[in-house]
This record gives sequence, structure tokens and C-alpha cells, in this order.
Amino acid sequence: METTTNQDLTMKEELAQLVASIRELRVLHDEDFRKRMQEWEKAQKERELEWEKRALGWEEIKQMQRDTAAQMKETDRKIGELGGRFGELAEHLVAPGIVEKFNKHGYHFYNVAPGGVVFKADNGKALTQVDILLENTNCIMAIEVKTSPKMKDIEHHTRRLEIIREHRNKHHQERKKIYGAIAGAVYGEIEKQETIAAGFYVIEQSGDTMRIDIPENFIPKEW
Repeated sequence: METTTNQDLTMKEELAQLVASIRELRVLHDEDFRKRMQEWEKAQKERELEWEKRALGWEEIKQMQRDTAAQMKETDRKIGELGGRFGELAEHLVAPGIVEKFNKHGYHFYNVAPGGVVFKADNGKALTQVDILLENTNCIMAIEVKTSPKMKDIEHHTRRLEIIREHRNKHHQERKKIYGAIAGAVYGEIEKQETIAAGFYVIEQSGDTMRIDIPENFIPKEW
């Protein structure tokens, strides 16, 4: 028969206490682990919801961008159509009364070519074209018609008049002063000022007619 000593009892008690402590720590660890897992799962779900919201948001933004691009494309198409129509109807919108308006400023034009005039090289190649050309015994007025004049249109018209000058000089045509004007249905203020600074007359829409806007002390450039 085994005899249990006090030392053995002490060791068993210590072992029992150690096991109890381990179990307690395990319970605490398990509870902490479950708590941490619950918090992580909650955070994960929140992140997933946030990403879903962001994904939906990005998709909405992309759709808005697609819709905006489509609208801009349609607007550009309509503006292009309007520009084409304005160019086609230049004879009907600008030409009527334009001679009379210029003549009030002392020009006395007697000849008008509203359907456009093409200046050609000796080989028949087109050098440039003018939408409306006015002429008298002393000068020529070349009018460019645009829906909404841009800075590049001013540069192009400047070069256009230089070509006309070179063409007339080359063919020893009667020496006449060459002036320019740019007509627009819609004129931006900056474009308007630059047109004037370039020495061109500004012809802009006013109600159902066109008017020549001549600022004080304006001196048209002669080519």
C-alpha cells in the first residue's frame, strides 16, 4: 500500500492549481480570441460594405462621365451643324444690307459677291476662298463668316488677305486697298477685341440683323 506523504500532497495541489490556472488562461484566451475574431469579422464586413459603396460610387461616376461625354459629343455635333448652316446661309444672313452698312461709313461699294470667291493659282489649285467679297473702285473688303469666331480664325483671315494681296500683285491686277472683316453670330469679348486689334472690322448679330461694330479711333489695317 502506497503511503501519501505531505510532499506528495503539496505537489498534487500545486499541479492542480497549475492546471486550473492553465484552464483559466485558456478560457480567457478563448474569450479574447472570440472577441478579437468578432471584432475582425465586423471590421471586415464594414470594409466590404465600404468597398461596395465605393464600387457603386465609381460606377456612378463612370456613368456620369459617359453621359457627359455623350452630351458633349451631341452638343459638338449640333454646333457643327449650326456652323455649317450659318456658313451656307452667309449670303442670306450677312450679305443683305452689308453693302449699305459699309457705305454709310464712306466705302461706296458697288459690287458684292456673296456666294464666295475662290482665288486660284496658275495651275488651277485653290489658294484661298472668301465668303463674301465687296468691291469698289478703290478697295476690296473680304468678309469671313463664322458661327463663333475663334483666335485661329483671326490668324487664318490674316493669312487669307496676304494671299489675296500676293495673288493680285502677281497677276498685275489693279492696285486696290484690301481690308478685312469677320462676321459672327456669337462673338466672345476676347475674340472681339483681338479681331479689332488685328485691324479687322467686327460684324456681329444684333437681333435679326447684323451690325458693324466700329470702336472709336479704330483704323482698319490695309493689305
